[in-house]
Amino acid sequence: MRVPWFLAAALLLPLGVAAQTCSPAIPAADLVAPASLQMAINPTLPPQQFVDASGELQGLNVDMMKEVARRLCVPMAFVRMDFPPMFPALAAARFDGIDTGMFWTEERSKIAYTVPYAQQAISITVAAGSGLKISDEAGLAGRSAGVEVNAYQERWLRGVDKDIVAKGGKPIDIRTFTTATDVIAALRAGQIEAAILIDQTAKEIVRRGVVEITATGLGGAPTTLVFRNRAVAEKVAATLTAMKKDGAYDALFDRYGLTKLPADSFSIRGTGPG
Repeated sequence: MRVPWFLAAALLLPLGVAAQTCSPAIPAADLVAPASLQMAINPTLPPQQFVDASGELQGLNVDMMKEVARRLCVPMAFVRMDFPPMFPALAAARFDGIDTGMFWTEERSKIAYTVPYAQQAISITVAAGSGLKISDEAGLAGRSAGVEVNAYQERWLRGVDKDIVAKGGKPIDIRTFTTATDVIAALRAGQIEAAILIDQTAKEIVRRGVVEITATGLGGAPTTLVFRNRAVAEKVAATLTAMKKDGAYDALFDRYGLTKLPADSFSIRGTGPG
């Protein structure tokens, strides 16, 4: 059962720094709650973020923000919630930022402070053993395709659909779902013919024998962290830069097999609010 975003505070998972011997690098006034750095996360995208058999948060984005918070000497807390209400909740100061592997877009960079930190693309997947081959975007014409609602993947898919129709092809039957997990469940149930997933999640689900990738590396773009406060975003960006310099960033991405951002430093990208 999903919990409404307005009850998300009840799902805060404190990851405090025990026996603190350092001074917080982020002033309490810059945080939603002075006791911790709170980040919204949608744990349905392995290996970026997911819940293990014990109900614990795992994944690159989880470990990355834990390390950032440790270096900033600020206790870390995650708010588990679905993706669609994240931006409204951020605007309402329900938490400090979003850590869910979202794609960077210029539009998003104007309504919050975005810090790109990784590179990502899109894959077309089908149910394992289905025999269906969709080798490129054009192969989606006339097919039913599931995608996570309000995500970059949906925007990309609707752009593909528009191009197909403009060239005289059959439109894609686009069906949206709340989470990537729901998209995969619909694929397995035969409700859709293809699932549009971020490439790293697709690879993980392939490893589990659930889907097959028929096309990948599509619509590549950076993924980003998102913050409501510029000072907090700047502190996190500087910490990621330090992690890149001392090798911690590369080690983390190598461990999870994710694609690094081709940069030696990290910073806010875009104008931010106002």
